[in-house]
Amino acid sequence: MAIKAYLYNKCDTCRKAKKWLEEVGVGFEEIPIVDAPPSKEELRSIWKASGLDLRKFFNVSGVQYRELGLKDKLPAMSEEEMLELLASNGKLIKRPLITDNATVTLGFKAEELEKAWGGK
Repeated sequence: MAIKAYLYNKCDTCRKAKKWLEEVGVGFEEIPIVDAPPSKEELRSIWKASGLDLRKFFNVSGVQYRELGLKDKLPAMSEEEMLELLASNGKLIKRPLITDNATVTLGFKAEELEKAWGGK
């Protein structure tokens, strides 16, 4: 399966991840996360493959996360509501989000990328 990297070109972390992937020689499809966020069903699949708590997919340092008061709202939201919200606004998704539908990494930590994508 092809590797998809959901990136935002104004995000330093995304630029670092993209540079890392290119330097290591990992082929990937770059998808602009703000213009083309993953659909609700894509997010569901990515989330299930990740094994992570769905709340980890939220960009908690983002302006919109704070403006929407999500810190207080998320605990009462259903998984369906969270998936709808994430799919509706790419800026709410923690980035970079990199997946091949079996492996998922969120954010940029070189050691995590190496473990997940270094041998691909």
